[in-house]
Amino acid sequence: MLKNNPFDPLPEKTLILDGAMGSYIQQKGFEIDDVVWTTMVNLKNPELIIQIHKEYINAGADIITTNTFRTNPASLNKSGLPSPEKYVKKAVSLAIQAADSTTAMIAGSNAPAEDCYQVERKLNQNNLQINHRKHIDLLIDSGVDFILNETQSHLDEILIICQHCDKNSIPYVLSLYVDENLNLLSGENVKLVLNILRDHNPIAIGFNCITPDIFNYLIRSTTITSPWGFYLNCGSGNPTDKMINCGIQPDEYIHSVKNSLAYKPVFIGSCCGSNPAHTKKIREFVDEQIYS
Repeated sequence: MLKNNPFDPLPEKTLILDGAMGSYIQQKGFEIDDVVWTTMVNLKNPELIIQIHKEYINAGADIITTNTFRTNPASLNKSGLPSPEKYVKKAVSLAIQAADSTTAMIAGSNAPAEDCYQVERKLNQNNLQINHRKHIDLLIDSGVDFILNETQSHLDEILIICQHCDKNSIPYVLSLYVDENLNLLSGENVKLVLNILRDHNPIAIGFNCITPDIFNYLIRSTTITSPWGFYLNCGSGNPTDKMINCGIQPDEYIHSVKNSLAYKPVFIGSCCGSNPAHTKKIREFVDEQIYS
């Protein structure tokens, strides 16, 4: 058993993952960089990041996610910024400060090397490997409890992540992004991907940034035998929009996902467009099912 595995043994109740960081920063009036997203906020406004982490913890989150969605080497190189060490270490330190004296676990966010919704990529395999290996190692060395590999939609990157984490006994969640046909952007159907992942050792499988409609189609048509969880897109408009506003209010979000508990997810959170009000509503909903 891996040292930091919150899902082994399986938790008695569904754990609550926090909600959006980047779009919530936008909602608070801060500008976002097109390439490195909210990376610079860690350095320029560290108190804001700590505040947001604490808001999610106070709303009931068992797990908070580091603001490292775009601190990876590929993104920093594209922006002409130096190596990622200081950016990753700073982000993780802010999460650790926020979680101090609480039981909250810290997930280290590791996104796709390039844009999340980019079908045709520019990086070659060697650079993809360098990007993920370095970013994951920095997150673990900086003190996160496990790696949350978010919005992964290309099979080759998924395999790079799994092989590196498996080889180095790094606890990790592999969270998938699929289209309306339940395919990755690289074309493979989710059922094939889940079968491939049985040969690897993620502590849980996730699904994130998909719409509630796609999610409900997914859980009705797909058997998931591994520990699993989800955090869905709550934004208005298209996922690729530069400004992400809330399009699904907390009560509506709960209505959309209420049937998911029958499939025993080990964690539930919310993605783009969400805020601590969503986390609070998820916490209340899950607790009602357990204690009613």
